[in-house]
Amino acid sequence: MAALMVSSSSLFALAHRGVSSRICASDSFKCDMTRPGNYGNGKLTISLPEFMESARTETAVNRDGGKLKLFSGSANPALAEEIAWNMGMDLGKINIKRFADGEIYVKLQESVRGCDVCLVQPTSPPANENLMELLIMVQGRESITAKLVANLITKAGASRILACDLHSGQSMGYFDIPMDHVQCQPVILDYLSSKRICSDDLVVVSPDVGGVARARSFAKTLSAAPLAIVDKRRHAHNVAEVMNLIGDVKGKVAVMVDDMIDTAGTIARAAALLHEKGAREVYACCTHAVFSPPAIERLSGGLFQEVIVTNTLPIAEKNYFPQLTVLSVANLLAKTIWHIHDDNDGSM
Repeated sequence: MAALMVSSSSLFALAHRGVSSRICASDSFKCDMTRPGNYGNGKLTISLPEFMESARTETAVNRDGGKLKLFSGSANPALAEEIAWNMGMDLGKINIKRFADGEIYVKLQESVRGCDVCLVQPTSPPANENLMELLIMVQGRESITAKLVANLITKAGASRILACDLHSGQSMGYFDIPMDHVQCQPVILDYLSSKRICSDDLVVVSPDVGGVARARSFAKTLSAAPLAIVDKRRHAHNVAEVMNLIGDVKGKVAVMVDDMIDTAGTIARAAALLHEKGAREVYACCTHAVFSPPAIERLSGGLFQEVIVTNTLPIAEKNYFPQLTVLSVANLLAKTIWHIHDDNDGSM
């Protein structure tokens, strides 16, 4: 895919002036326009001088539009509409949205094979967000952002990576430099062991099928506790539906294990199911406390005896609630960094 990118703050400033209700150029001409797309009903409407209309028509004639496609990011769709109109083209279909935690999702919704692709995306404020959106757009149809981030870190000059509880272990394969993957389970396991819960009462629960390996490892270390699995189906990003429970939790202390809690939809529905199936108490354990709204309301609503997380991510003071316990991984990471520095293999 050849990419022609319109991406600069200076361009945005020009475009910002261009979408006002009236454009004036001293000693030349003026034209009125209405905003396109989401800004009004119908197509872009522009009243142009005759010589400009002719130039626009000539530009659009005898062009092989199938070999060039134009897509817009979310930074300035009005400018992209104008460019497309002047080129005699329609903008390509693209799906851009934000996850609950602010991460960006981009997918080109039509084939670009054999085509030159022009991406219109000014790097205006918020510059970091718009730049990352542009980089994801460059990736193509279904972007692999983990590989993009790996390449950015490597190209910036990093020689080794230390990561904590990656959401997907396969992400390690995207790095072309040595990578150390630290699991923070020992910190949570030490804390749970200090609570002296009878091993006969314990059952470790994976809140979804994808986390079974993690939960199995956790259960093996935690007094070889039995394992239960919550089967769910996801209809959309950040939306989960609990379907069934595999395993027995009746009269047990259920300890749910996951790598992160985002909106808490999955883990809260799983907890409700565990109570329905007779669990005596439900604990939630995770490494990364993302806590996107409405996570706090779900976690503090009485479903959990305790929510145990680590401090890999900062937690705002307003997001603390009585059932929350935050454990520090600083000592674990400090030891790991020293091992790496001493050219050790990182094992504890």
